[in-house]
Amino acid sequence: MLKKIHHVGVVVQSADEALKFYRDALGLPVTDDRVIEDQGVRGVLLKIGNSEIELLEPTRDDTGVAKFLASRGEGMHHICFESDDVHAELDAARAKGIQLIDEKPRLGLAGMICFLHPKSNHGVLIEYATPLAGGRH
Repeated sequence: MLKKIHHVGVVVQSADEALKFYRDALGLPVTDDRVIEDQGVRGVLLKIGNSEIELLEPTRDDTGVAKFLASRGEGMHHICFESDDVHAELDAARAKGIQLIDEKPRLGLAGMICFLHPKSNHGVLIEYATPLAGGRH
């Protein structure tokens, strides 16, 4: 079952520059900051209430995030919904005929994740995430 908005993803040219606004000006604390090599991004999570903002900086030019930045510039990229069981959510989406990007969940900054194609979601990229046990994203 979907529980809440886990985070909103924002693509940025430079996470360090974006942190000057989100962390320094707004005062949002960083909860995670790391490069995810297989996805070609640096992801930074900042806590806001019961949700987070995820800054996504491409580390390679051959990724979806890099292509998004090149074609659309910085800005809102996706909405992530938290679930107790990302596998079940993905299976339910598939059964409803929703176009998928991921055929099975994979490890990401927010835990086990998967994406639904924006063509099925009124132009919005949707992510499902089940955070890993122990509180680490």
